[in-house]
Amino acid sequence: MRAPRPHRTLRTTAVGTVSAALVAGTALGLAPAAQAAPAAAPPAASSTDVRFVDIPGDGGTVLKANVFTPKDAKPGSTYPSIVLPTSWAMPQIEYVAQAQKLANSGYVVVSYNSRGFWQSGGEIETAGPEDIADASKVIDWTLANTPADPDKVGMAGVSYGAGISLLAAGHDKRIKVVAALSGWADLIDSIYSGRTQHAQAAALLGGAGALTGRPSAELQQTLKDFLASNLDKEDEMIAWGAKRSPVTYLDRINKNGAAIMLGNAWGDTLFPPNQYAEFYERLTGPKRLELRPGDHATAEATGLLGLPNDTWTSTQRWFDRYLKGADNGIDKEQPVQLKSRSTGGYEGYPDWKSVGPTRKKIAMAGTTTIRTNVDSGANGGMAILSNALDQFLKIPPMASVPLLPRRYTGVWQSERYTTPQRVRGTAKLHTTLTSTKESGTLVAYLYDVGPLGLGKLVSNAPYTFHGKTPGKPFGVDLELFSTAYDVPAGHKLALVVDTVDPLYIEHNPSGAQLTFSSPQADPSYVSIPLREQ
Repeated sequence: MRAPRPHRTLRTTAVGTVSAALVAGTALGLAPAAQAAPAAAPPAASSTDVRFVDIPGDGGTVLKANVFTPKDAKPGSTYPSIVLPTSWAMPQIEYVAQAQKLANSGYVVVSYNSRGFWQSGGEIETAGPEDIADASKVIDWTLANTPADPDKVGMAGVSYGAGISLLAAGHDKRIKVVAALSGWADLIDSIYSGRTQHAQAAALLGGAGALTGRPSAELQQTLKDFLASNLDKEDEMIAWGAKRSPVTYLDRINKNGAAIMLGNAWGDTLFPPNQYAEFYERLTGPKRLELRPGDHATAEATGLLGLPNDTWTSTQRWFDRYLKGADNGIDKEQPVQLKSRSTGGYEGYPDWKSVGPTRKKIAMAGTTTIRTNVDSGANGGMAILSNALDQFLKIPPMASVPLLPRRYTGVWQSERYTTPQRVRGTAKLHTTLTSTKESGTLVAYLYDVGPLGLGKLVSNAPYTFHGKTPGKPFGVDLELFSTAYDVPAGHKLALVVDTVDPLYIEHNPSGAQLTFSSPQADPSYVSIPLREQ
């Protein structure tokens, strides 16, 4: 298996799959005994027939499911079908509102509780081979027990359901269309970004899984090793994550040719947009990428409640085009659709590399030494909550840049901009680092700094190193998490670096110091991607 790539921003973990906003707000508030959770009544008046069924999954494991069929289904007629695996820790009724809408418009919809959760049998395998096989078994059952057209099968889901749908598309040629919302393409590039464990994400995963399901022994051991920073098991954890990453099966996915729509949020603290964007660029079939403000699953959450929701509207349009053959124009639109965190407006691009074509560098001149083991006050906020506040109230994590203690932080600032700077895409840090210890962690933050010095977080990313020679400089290349943010005229951009953040596990030995330098032959900088003015 490939080694970790500390020069890239990965971000989420060898264990990441949580519909976090939904888990925290919904699943954790449901019945305390997952196995005893009662099935909810189907929605009231509708134009669809609804039934709750047991579907035999891989190895005969019982998967609890619900089936929505168009009410006016005629004998002998067939309809396109959509299979919806549930999110991590969510019950089988998660998609009821959207399933009813889809069935009302002529789809057979089968939603099933992923194995190991709630009333479904088995253990939580974290999108392992059993989960992929389950998806095919559900398709088998759907074709045998509903008026589903065998040539028009789609899959969709949020978070865990998104990951399973993408994986299944690489293993089952019957799947023609996928909508993967708030999911992952690479688990390693998610919760182990920059070779750094995402502590809050992993803790949420483990806690929600234990509360609402039955974690497998393999998952429990992987989480234990991950949170304990057991480097002796690092290769095993990477192999475990690779087996559960759609990018591992990219060639199969492309060969099968499903039309794939990816949706995510800029501030997703479980599955950052970088890994989705990179995966999108490598897809060769019909494809679409939508990125919006918010955190994990918050962009889709209102739609699960039956409220108007842009993500779910796009999802239905995608299925209408590629399962029904409707000429609705979605395939003629710019395939990359971004919603700015600042303006709330949509922007279309022909591909990901066109998002931030202009780059402006902020020099990291001179030599700066910082001490470790202290949280300077600059941090990425709290998983789910902070970026949800940014989504709904435009209140991102903040810090007073002039007051950050220079003993524990490095700060480099741009000039004061005379025109707005529309940051789009992925900022990149390049520097030379010298440590007094062989291991260490740094966290880089990009702030929008107003006239009074108040910094609003634009992006961040962690970076961890091991096995370095103390006192010997080495190069660091780090991608910050992708974003779309407008810096107002009269403001500056500031790069801040410290060593402690509650989101991540740090690896700085006590008393360690980090020195950032900018050799004349290899200057240090942060490169900012900008939309053309």
